[in-house]
Amino acid sequence: MARAVIEGEAASAYRTVTQARQLLHDGDAALAALASDLADGLIGGHADVRCDRPSRLLYATDASIYEMEPVAVLFPRALADVQHAVAVARDHGVPLLPRGGGTSLAGQGVNHAIVLDFTVHMDRALEIDPARRLARVQPGVVLSELNKALRPHDLHYPIDPSTANRATIGGGIGNNSCGTHSALYGKTQDVVESVQAVLSDATPASFALRQGAALEEALARPGFEGDLYRGVRRIVDRHHAEIEDRFPRILRRVSGYNLDAFLDARSMDLTQLLVGSEGTLAITTEATLRLASLPAARGIVAAHFDSLVHAAEATLAANTHAPAAVELIDAIIIDRCRRSPGYASLAEFVEGEPKAVLLIELFADDEDALGDKLAALEADLRARGMGYAFVTTTDAEVQARMWGMRQAGLGLLMSMKGDPKPVAFVEDTAVAPERLPAFVARFDETVRSHGLTAGYYGHASVGCLHIRPVVNLKDADGLATAELLAGQIADLVVEFGGSLSGEHGDGIVRGAFIERMFGPRLLDAFREVKGLFDPEGLLNPGKIVDTPAFADNLRLSPSTTNLQPPTYLNFDADGGLARAAEQCNGQGTCRKFDGGMCPSFMVTKDEEHSTRGRANLLRHVLNGALPASELTGERVHSALDLCVECKACKAECPSAVDMAKLKYEILTQYHEAHGLPLRARAFGHINTLARWGSRAAPLANVLGRSWPARQLLHRTVGIHRERRLPRFAGEPFERWFARHEPPDAATRGDAIYFDDTFTNYFHPEVGIAAVRVLEALGYRVKRVSQRACCGRPAISKGMLPTARRWAAANIEALRPFAEDGVPIVGTEPSCLLTLRDEYPDLVGGPAAESVAGRALMLEELLAGLLDDGLEAGEIFRPGDRPPVVLHGHCHQKAIAGMDATLRALRAAGYDVDLIDSGCCGMAGSFGFEAEHYDISRAMGAYRLFPAIEAADAGAIIAITGASCRQQIDDFTDRSPRHAVELLADALGRSAR
Repeated sequence: MARAVIEGEAASAYRTVTQARQLLHDGDAALAALASDLADGLIGGHADVRCDRPSRLLYATDASIYEMEPVAVLFPRALADVQHAVAVARDHGVPLLPRGGGTSLAGQGVNHAIVLDFTVHMDRALEIDPARRLARVQPGVVLSELNKALRPHDLHYPIDPSTANRATIGGGIGNNSCGTHSALYGKTQDVVESVQAVLSDATPASFALRQGAALEEALARPGFEGDLYRGVRRIVDRHHAEIEDRFPRILRRVSGYNLDAFLDARSMDLTQLLVGSEGTLAITTEATLRLASLPAARGIVAAHFDSLVHAAEATLAANTHAPAAVELIDAIIIDRCRRSPGYASLAEFVEGEPKAVLLIELFADDEDALGDKLAALEADLRARGMGYAFVTTTDAEVQARMWGMRQAGLGLLMSMKGDPKPVAFVEDTAVAPERLPAFVARFDETVRSHGLTAGYYGHASVGCLHIRPVVNLKDADGLATAELLAGQIADLVVEFGGSLSGEHGDGIVRGAFIERMFGPRLLDAFREVKGLFDPEGLLNPGKIVDTPAFADNLRLSPSTTNLQPPTYLNFDADGGLARAAEQCNGQGTCRKFDGGMCPSFMVTKDEEHSTRGRANLLRHVLNGALPASELTGERVHSALDLCVECKACKAECPSAVDMAKLKYEILTQYHEAHGLPLRARAFGHINTLARWGSRAAPLANVLGRSWPARQLLHRTVGIHRERRLPRFAGEPFERWFARHEPPDAATRGDAIYFDDTFTNYFHPEVGIAAVRVLEALGYRVKRVSQRACCGRPAISKGMLPTARRWAAANIEALRPFAEDGVPIVGTEPSCLLTLRDEYPDLVGGPAAESVAGRALMLEELLAGLLDDGLEAGEIFRPGDRPPVVLHGHCHQKAIAGMDATLRALRAAGYDVDLIDSGCCGMAGSFGFEAEHYDISRAMGAYRLFPAIEAADAGAIIAITGASCRQQIDDFTDRSPRHAVELLADALGRSAR
């Protein structure tokens, strides 16, 4: 094989892994036979099995440093499918790997195995019992989605890791996940009532607390399940003293198997052993969970410190106030947050340049009691001289932003460009909170002794910090340093009586050092447990015990080589095209079901349609795992096809993976290899087509919307017959502007209105409104007529050489104005923001940077003037106005944000609610294309259409982009208006 995913691995202790590697070596025919046997007994048949190499490589990585190629991927629909998979795995002698969201950080989510992805079909909450505060769920349900279902009952699932918006219950059971509020709610093992599972012999079993007669019955039961009870009892009895002596007495001990839960012989609960077993003992198919009431009132004190050690010391004082959480964020994360366009607003609460901030959260029964608690905490810290600044808040939005920065910690650290990264290999240690200050000091001293720095964040209240040294695993010396440091930190953890893992599990990265923590006798006990439950080594072998070596199976290593093909866009800041794809570290934020990223994944739930999946495929082509020809091949093209280029990943991926930019580049190279299709050429030149269509507007409109014409376009160009074409305006904006007489005075000087194709030929009313607003603000509005299309349609359709020519022409036309400080103002985000986002990468140079620096959405210009002292009453008339429900264009949300539009509309007197949705699904030409019509509609129907349908009948539906207008017009009974039109409507008489 072409890649280290199956080469260079130390000899495995498990025959099944060896057999799986042999299947990979034997190639497609052997793998196809396995897939056929799997498919034959599945409810969904062949549709629920994939064995082609690109699909398998999508599951070769998780969020850890490891990569292991699976032999097949299966999407079970029910218990019977899991039983069948186990039976087939036994027949073929290959392992099984149950997997959730693939966010594991220790390598437990990868293996040479049949991967069971529960997130596609087995992802539901089956029953919610509010009276008993229980929920019965399938393993693939995402934590945040479960909490949405629980919210109406004033309940929540209290385990809340930072990955809660994409991590699954099954994965949390595998890892014994904890989260921010573990001091209050404990670990997963503390909230699991019972588990339904499939054992390694393919039989189903139910596990829950057993005591008294029920325990005696279980111990006497014949067969495999009874053997488990008897075997666990024997193992614990034999190693009782060692368990008491070697297991750390701290809340955040997750390493090893939970044998300490069985020291009391009066009861047995085998769920306590399955939780944290990383899928090595049984496969969870259902779980019943204990729920908690939502807190009545919550607030945060954000305490700022001039050193990490001082923050750790203050944690002990904070813990005396019974906090719900004490979370640490260090200077590196704060700096990365401030540098990230999508996350900068989250750091606005930070004062000065702290070395660390503690977010200390308190709960209370009411607001008055909460205020007293927060005041007492802050006063105590001040009295002790702990912290130099304090931001205390009970505002829900402010708290959400604070938590947003903390939850983005992992990704923000990984957003560093280049090969050195803050890598997860010693990032999950836990010690008793009272020992945390000394531990942090020693940890940092050890890291610095190797000439390294590290990022720090995590759960200070329970002594679990995630510390990530910056190393280069692609460098031989860097890898050797990492392995040496991992061993030193393991020794340090043992010295401090701590745990190698505080919540992320052992997997490979800590499993390699587990004997140092527990000693040889308990390691043998763990092996006995593994052998008892899984005598044939079928279930995720090589995790926790008998793992591969630390430096085997690395995703990035000194042997990593990358193609560096020439590109049209500038990828220098990333270190080239391959490193831009490598920027994805697998954390899976793109698999969340809120926010804007990733709209195609939200409706397909297919890993291939996530930003992570696409980045992984590109990485595998560029590093040689897949043939180089695939860069312009059909498989990569298919994976990129449903990327709507919304740019949400640019803003919402904490690691700064820009999939839209990668798609533009790869699509251009694909077209160079295969030719440019007629449809792409037509949409790429929409400016020219629109110009000609507008000249025959009445006839073009009648023909374009007639059924015969739509049928013809469906068959010839691939524009879906059900999609109505936009109407050409009777008078284009440019013609209106030519006859427009501007006011005599221009108190603020010139402003260029960068009108776009859609405003010019389809919606001139938007341009007219923009001119009126600009003139009301005191600008003399100019239009640069001798310029080309902005290039956005050409960029989107993979026509970068064409777009570059047009961009160069526009830069030349706009440069004199930009250099004179004249604002270049637009109202169509996809067009105007092309000047800001793509021109510097497409053309580059000082002129492109100058134009980009002066390009503004009209609302941004207005918001800036309001900041400079403009009074809203100077231009907007007072009066009652209808409420506004606003949907923002995805490019605007990703690059400029919606704050300026909200401020502008509110300054004009509107009461505005912003719809919480991602891309509308239109995405330029995407929604017109026949093969995309259904998924385009599904994207809109996911959150946008229901929000519009739920809006008050008297509310105005507002948009900021032409695509959004078209989509809402086509699939709802509301007719939206552009936000700038609403601003123009609100102008005072003197301003109009």
